[in-house]
Amino acid sequence: MVAEKEKRRLRCPIFLQGRGGSFPSGQRGQKGFLMKIAVDAMGGDFAPEQIVFGALRAAKTIDCEIVLVGNEARLRSLLDKERDWEKLPITVHPASEVIGMDEHPADAVRQKKDSSVVVATRLVRDGVCDAVISAGSTGAAVTAAQLILKRIRGIKRPAIATPIPTPKGVTLLLDSGANVDSKPLHLLQSALMGSIYSELIFGAEEPRVGLLNIGEEETKGDELVKETYPLLQSMTTVNFVGNAEGRDVPKGNFDVVVCDGFVGNVVLKFGEGLAKTIGRLVKDEVKGSGFFTKLGAFLIKPALMRLAKKLDVTEYGGAPLLGVDGCCIISHGSSNAKAICSAIRVANDFARSKVLDRIRDAIVKEEMLRNDVEEN
Repeated sequence: MVAEKEKRRLRCPIFLQGRGGSFPSGQRGQKGFLMKIAVDAMGGDFAPEQIVFGALRAAKTIDCEIVLVGNEARLRSLLDKERDWEKLPITVHPASEVIGMDEHPADAVRQKKDSSVVVATRLVRDGVCDAVISAGSTGAAVTAAQLILKRIRGIKRPAIATPIPTPKGVTLLLDSGANVDSKPLHLLQSALMGSIYSELIFGAEEPRVGLLNIGEEETKGDELVKETYPLLQSMTTVNFVGNAEGRDVPKGNFDVVVCDGFVGNVVLKFGEGLAKTIGRLVKDEVKGSGFFTKLGAFLIKPALMRLAKKLDVTEYGGAPLLGVDGCCIISHGSSNAKAICSAIRVANDFARSKVLDRIRDAIVKEEMLRNDVEEN
């Protein structure tokens, strides 16, 4: 698979124009060359406006090239609002279709061959780009990645690895929505991939991996987690330290927390809702209070702003889809320009890292290739 992909990359006749001049796509990633990021410009609640504005912001601050994929006329009309945008490392690649949030992901990906997310993913497969970002339908983005990029050999189910800001740094939660029905092998592979990503991207040394459960005891939980626990203990490439309870996730007691996609998505959405609710309640209380309360709020505003920035999910932009044979970033459907800019930074870091190579090596070390003929 790797050799085949590299052949496609080297055969590709397209030469990429970067700030440092022209260079063949096969040389990207080397020192002095820029990564090229394909962005699904038509996916998301605020597309294409916020996607384009985020890409413009990223083009000014991040050393990478950006390819906006979508309706060429609409994208160029938005880009024209930025003076001299042609001097920025941004290009437009046409795609005539869009996959809506209400469409069945698998059917839409197969039927809409010229949809923005499908075209953007193909650019990565063909070696034209190094990573793809989409804030559109998560199901469509995951399906496109699996059908077009394929899975890394030995990986049964890709997982969405969502970074959650904590007082201690970042906790990586996976799976957070790609697979709602998981088996022990899927959780083992999530632990392996999440550990590697946490180490290479967030700098965690021997990342502490936890299995999300209803208690710390090994005997607690449903059949899936009870069966997974001893298997995680036996892994040589993962620093498994035990069960993680729900409260451990925001506390940052683990670097990586593993669960099935159903549970992970519920945890993620609950956290988002709770954070917004607390913020709203605090503002309402301050507004309805007296002079001294408002004065106190004014005095601590700088500290609150720093805290808000630290906990702001738009600082992370998106979550990597780990397990597919290429760099794919899933962004929130409500992503604004700031979030898209952050997602491009995440994609650039991901593309420059050795995460995919490390996953391939770890799969071999854990002898997971012997399971390659098992059911998906």
